[in-house]
Amino acid sequence: MLSVIYFWKIRRRSIPFAILRMALDRIALKTDQNISFFKLLGCGHGKTFTPLDADMQRWGLLICIDEKAISHFETTPTVRRWQRRAISEFRAVLLPISSHGEWSGKRPFDNIEPLDASSKLVKEEFQVVAITRARIAWLKYARFLRSIPPVNKDLQTSPGMISALGIGEAPIGLQGTFSLWESESALKNFAFKGQPHADAILATKEIGWYKEELFARFRVKEIRGSL
Repeated sequence: MLSVIYFWKIRRRSIPFAILRMALDRIALKTDQNISFFKLLGCGHGKTFTPLDADMQRWGLLICIDEKAISHFETTPTVRRWQRRAISEFRAVLLPISSHGEWSGKRPFDNIEPLDASSKLVKEEFQVVAITRARIAWLKYARFLRSIPPVNKDLQTSPGMISALGIGEAPIGLQGTFSLWESESALKNFAFKGQPHADAILATKEIGWYKEELFARFRVKEIRGSL
């Protein structure tokens, strides 16, 4: 299984179409036997990672799919409808490196096959994607929002960060991040050496902001378009 993520930028007049497809596309995705997991996503600009950051002109789709079925999925009405409406499209095919936690009670990226020692993916630096997702406890939501600015400031100035977006399944409470990095070492430097992020990790353990959380890293196998 590989993971594929799409982000579509649309015109303002297509926002009603996007909201409707967020409801209807799940029907086709649920019945696709090649897809083991999917999430239809709203997006944020990546400036504050709060509900005020919402970008109604960008929408996303994440799927876990059999590698042999990716080409066919590209021709389905689900994808074609979005492409006809899109001003631009970003698509990344991703190889899971590691995943911790759950998303809607599932561990969608845990089917990870170890890379062959002779693989170029082992020998060379490749772009890396990080996806985080959390279901935040309502009583601790306000405190969680106050923790975001220093982490976001550190993220925006972190060496090797190419682009970052907020992603979510709902306006509040169910949210996450997508970030694209020049290398795995650049991501690790931000995640483990940056003080604001280290403080946030410590606070997560002490305060218990999340009812459910997931952090996953991926090697980028293929990219089409830009964010």
